[in-house]
Parts: sequence; C-alpha cells; structure tokens
Amino acid sequence: MFASTDGWTACSQGHRHWGKAGAAGLLIHRDGPDGPELLLQHRAWWSHHGGTWGTPGGALHRGEPPEIGALREVGEELGLAAGDLVLGARSVDDHGGWAYTTVLARPARSIEAGDLRLDGESDGVAWVSLAAIDAVPLHPGLAASLDRLRPLLRGAGAAG
Repeated sequence: MFASTDGWTACSQGHRHWGKAGAAGLLIHRDGPDGPELLLQHRAWWSHHGGTWGTPGGALHRGEPPEIGALREVGEELGLAAGDLVLGARSVDDHGGWAYTTVLARPARSIEAGDLRLDGESDGVAWVSLAAIDAVPLHPGLAASLDRLRPLLRGAGAAG
C-alpha cells in the first residue's frame, strides 16, 4: 500500500503545489471532426485553480508510479477504470523538487462526458477540441504545458 502524501509543498521555483511526492494526471484524447479532442475536467470552485479546465489528476502517493497514480485519480474523479483507457506517452513538468507527470491516454471504448460519474472535485467534464482550447479558461499548469504536449498528441495519431 502506498503512503498518502496529500498536502502542500514548495518547489525550487518558489511555487506552491499540491502533492508532497509530486502529482500526475491523464490527458485523455480522441480524434474528433475538427482534429484532436481532449477530455477536460472543470475544476470545482473550492479547489486549487478552481473554475479552470484541466486534466483529471492529483497527488501521487509515496512510491507510486505516475501512470498508476494518474489512473487512480481518473477512477476517483471520473469513474473510469484502467481497462477503459490505453496509456501512451508521458511528459514531465519538473519544477525542481516537485513534478507533474501528464500521461496521454486514448479511450479503449466510447467515452462520452455525460456518462461519467463525477466526484466533488469536478463541476463538469467535456470533450474540448484542441483547435478551440483557447476558448476555455485553462488550469495554468495545462496551459503552460500545451506546447510540450502538442507534439506528443501528433505522435499518438492525433493531428494538431
């Protein structure tokens, strides 16, 4: 069993982050009529950066691999199981002493936003076209990572 590391920590860049052992999330993507679509979570207003759209994810437990933590978080937040997704490339946003790992994932079955079971950390979930991503207020971490994630999405079979 992994030890919980929920709590705030600071990185060498002076930022405050949730997850004493780092954090991870899934960037679930599919091909849409206008190019890649991303399954984004609308963060509850009470949460850190509430009201923004980002990837489902959260704090890693001590010793937990990022892929396992990201799958655990998407299960808790959206009700998806490991068999619902096919994991792909990953990208690490290292802040020095704290890192967020984004794991790309494609649906292994049809996944519609309205069918997902949301917990209290989300006010909603939606498929957002990568072409229209600037139309929604993004979580600052996702916004800062988009230039690094776009080539991974292209390499995963999605254009953009």
